[in-house]
Amino acid sequence: MKEDTIYLRMRLRVQTKPDSIIKIGDITQVIGPENIVNQIQSLSLYQISKSDKNIVVIDLMHIINTIQSFNSAIDIQTIGPTQTIIDVIYKSKKPNIGFIILVWLLLFIGSAITIMNFHEDVSMQQVHQKLYYIITGEELIKPLLLQIPYSLGLGIGMILFFNHLFKKRINEEPSPLEVEMFKYQQDLDQYVIIKENKETVKRVGHDP
Repeated sequence: MKEDTIYLRMRLRVQTKPDSIIKIGDITQVIGPENIVNQIQSLSLYQISKSDKNIVVIDLMHIINTIQSFNSAIDIQTIGPTQTIIDVIYKSKKPNIGFIILVWLLLFIGSAITIMNFHEDVSMQQVHQKLYYIITGEELIKPLLLQIPYSLGLGIGMILFFNHLFKKRINEEPSPLEVEMFKYQQDLDQYVIIKENKETVKRVGHDP
């Protein structure tokens, strides 16, 4: 008969250093009797090695097996995800200023050319000329009265769209780019879980 009940929820993603020892408390949230929770959280699960490279996936079954080996009388109730992705963070090199400037210039020039090509395709200058003529009744080759506010509005619109001014967020609402990055991260995590978690693949009818 089970004596104690614990509730366990795995974290989606955890970052650690190379050669670390992963414990249950590092990758899970555990609720239950305090004395049992403290013991369970200190149980070792996995030793990070160089062969693991950058990513390790810990499955829920591994945790349950470890807890039952420690005390088979514990009733384990699980909530949430069944795998945790562990990112092994190595020492990062200092950023190369020259490389950063080169990438910034490429992005700036590429974005500028894209905007100019779009404006050329839709004949934006002719549109401004016609609008200026409709409003004022005068023909003008460079209607700066429309072009300057339009250029400022284009920049302000991009800031509002991405919801960031440099590193400062304008409001709490996520930008479309952040939403797409979140969806991409979810797909990437799912791929990593399926690819890296060897327990999800069982070969039947093959030689061991």
